[in-house]
Amino acid sequence: MKRADGKQFHIGVCDNEVGKYVIMPGDPKRCEKIAQYLDNAEKIADLREYTTYTGYLDGVKVSVTSTGIGGPSAAIALQELVDAGADTFIRVGTCGGMNLDVKGGDLIVATGAVRNEGTSKEYAPIEFPAVANHEIVNALASSAKEANYNPHVGVVQCKDSFYGQHSPEKMPVRYELEGKWNAWLDLGCLGSEMESAALFTVGSYLKVRCGTILLAVANQEREKAGLSNIGNYDIEPAIKIAIEAIKKLIKEDNK
Repeated sequence: MKRADGKQFHIGVCDNEVGKYVIMPGDPKRCEKIAQYLDNAEKIADLREYTTYTGYLDGVKVSVTSTGIGGPSAAIALQELVDAGADTFIRVGTCGGMNLDVKGGDLIVATGAVRNEGTSKEYAPIEFPAVANHEIVNALASSAKEANYNPHVGVVQCKDSFYGQHSPEKMPVRYELEGKWNAWLDLGCLGSEMESAALFTVGSYLKVRCGTILLAVANQEREKAGLSNIGNYDIEPAIKIAIEAIKKLIKEDNK
């Protein structure tokens, strides 16, 4: 959907202002940090929760667009970026660890996401899986290992309520929140976040590539188990790995 001036309705970009490849943080303030890894990056739009920079990697136009918090705003950003010409997306964000092996500071490459949120249900029946693009998963995992990180690779859980995760016992639907949380733990979910299920599902519908790399900032399950639970908010490694993954994708796409 475009405005009268030809810009996308929410994110405020024109068709020629974004690259085929887009890195998508949640926090608008992370966009400038990520854009510093691009050549000749310029801010091209700043509207609502959506900040966009465009520059170049290896001579190819690449953009950075923030999504805000949660599935609804992430889905809007994805739809409008696709309408503007983009087709390859990497979410760079944070999560809370779930599996006991996931410590604060660890990186997670998502292969899929539990659709325990509302946005994806307005795009696909709940039986349809939210799955990351395998080319992006491989590019992220290999880039992380080349940078001497050993990322966790697997399924993450997505929800709409941050406090429903952290204080489920206080909620009127605690019986459902606690029961499902235990199911996700039993099924081996690595971490909990809020955007990937929507991005993967909407990406499938739009026939574009989506992937996710996450920093686990802490793990409430480790704390419950009496294990060390040191917080870590350094998103820089995840950003660097996403940049290297984009470079790999550009190289492969040019073959």
